[in-house]
Amino acid sequence: MGNYIEYKDRVAFHPGYYIKEIIEELGLSQDDFAKRLGTTPKTLSVIINGGQRLSPDIAYKLSKMLGTSVEYWLNLQSIFDAAVTEMRAGEELEQERAILKMLGYSYFRDNFGLPNLPRQIDKQVAQVRRFLQVGSLTVLKNTDLAVSFRSASMEKDASTVVKSNAMLQIAVNEALETDAPKYNRARFERAVQSALVQTSNHDGFFEILREEFRQAGVVFVVLPNLSGSKTNGATKRVNERVMLMVNDRRLAADSFWFSLFHEIGHIMANDFGVSAEGDSGTKEELADAYARDMLVDPKAYATFVERGVFTSSEVCSFAKAIERDPGIVVGRLQKDGLVPYTDRVLNKMKKRYRVIVS
Repeated sequence: MGNYIEYKDRVAFHPGYYIKEIIEELGLSQDDFAKRLGTTPKTLSVIINGGQRLSPDIAYKLSKMLGTSVEYWLNLQSIFDAAVTEMRAGEELEQERAILKMLGYSYFRDNFGLPNLPRQIDKQVAQVRRFLQVGSLTVLKNTDLAVSFRSASMEKDASTVVKSNAMLQIAVNEALETDAPKYNRARFERAVQSALVQTSNHDGFFEILREEFRQAGVVFVVLPNLSGSKTNGATKRVNERVMLMVNDRRLAADSFWFSLFHEIGHIMANDFGVSAEGDSGTKEELADAYARDMLVDPKAYATFVERGVFTSSEVCSFAKAIERDPGIVVGRLQKDGLVPYTDRVLNKMKKRYRVIVS
């Protein structure tokens, strides 16, 4: 930084700047001045170059040696500190503006009721900062802010990290604000079994799931997708509870339920983190297998597939037999390549949900 800074239309000088001038006026070397002052040449050099704050002890010694007051030197340091703080705040605000541009203020305004502030960027920054409950939007750049990223590729894209962290911060805040007991795995397992029969309850399942999960110490959060976050879902330990978040990017019922049970699979494996598009690896495969087998009984499915008849009536009969929504069965058949994604008749069975915001 040096022993002075220039910011906008002002210049602020570190006390070391003035000490250097005094040494030159006295015609002394820095070593001689340090000895007379009662400090080391190294300490004096660091202060002169602005690399260290002026301590009360050095201020006291300067006042005695030069006939000035202690307050004079400490005031010089305070003025310099204030200028540095202002400069850094200005630089940080510039970064926050850039981060808000990545996020888009409309996401928060339209989905969470933040006020409409057209062209008032700094006020928008303050609103989002307060809503997310962070000291600065710059913390959203940190890959270890809230939840670890399972995919290393996500960490390489700054915009993806920022957007994912924003969603995670919203979910974590909701988990912190929700009155829920300590996480109880056995009770959660029972709640998960109960959730399976809700797949056909398209209009009322969410509140039922949220309450049953809450009683097990799992806070279920569904958020509007923030485009570019590449985040399918996330799990995190929050105090003694668990946060389970999915977004509404996949509005088709089969995709929604698979994403939900994929995250449940991670919780059951005691594996907490962010699930992203294109994730791979053993943990993701295990979570996929958990979701796949929980949603569609593997033995019953194998028998159904062996018959090889996938008409709408057969799909409905099978779905009813396993107590699942027919759209989930259609999605499984399409995923396995047994029926085409272009089958209009079967696609009509895949219910599309409205946007749900917790």
